[in-house]
Amino acid sequence: DGVPESVLAARGAGIRVVMITGDYLKTAIAIAHNVNILQPQDNEDHSAMDCARLRPGGEYLSHGDMDLLTSSVRVFARAKPEDKLEIVKSLQRQGAVTAMTGDGVNDAPALNQANIGVAMGIQGTEVAKGASDMILTDDNFCSIVAAVEKGRTIYAGIQKFVAFIMSVHIAEVMQIF
Repeated sequence: DGVPESVLAARGAGIRVVMITGDYLKTAIAIAHNVNILQPQDNEDHSAMDCARLRPGGEYLSHGDMDLLTSSVRVFARAKPEDKLEIVKSLQRQGAVTAMTGDGVNDAPALNQANIGVAMGIQGTEVAKGASDMILTDDNFCSIVAAVEKGRTIYAGIQKFVAFIMSVHIAEVMQIF
C-alpha cells in the first residue's frame, strides 16, 4: 500500500527510517525487507538486532556504546517500552530530530520523549494519542512522508519570502541610518 515506496522516498529526502518492534528478530527482518527499511545488500548482523543486546545483564549499555549501536542499526526487535525510550534518547543525543510512531500504551513513553510523537488514529489507544504531538487519521506511514514533503515546501517558501522582503526593504532601513 505504498509503504516501500514511501520508505525509499524518505531515505532519498535524508530521513533515516528505523523500526522498533516487539516482534522476534527474524520476523522483524522479514518485515523490514518487505518495506525497504533493510535493503538486499544490507548485512543483517549489523543492521538488525535483538534489544536484549542493549541491556546485557539487565543494565543498559553506556551512552557511548548505546549511541554507537543506534547510529547504524535500523531494526530493533523484541523491544520493551523502556528500550524504545532509550533508543529515542540515544538518537537525540546524536543530534537527530526524532519522530516516533506508535499505537499502544507501551509506546507512550517514547512517543512523549520524541521530538514529534505520532499516534495512530484508528488503531491507537487513548494513552498513545495523549502522549503524541500528532495523530494520523489514516494510520498510514505514507501520510508522514507526504506531510514532510509539504512541510519542506512550505518552509522553503517562507525562506524565499523572508529573503525577498529583506532585500527589498534593506534600502528603507539604510535610509534611517
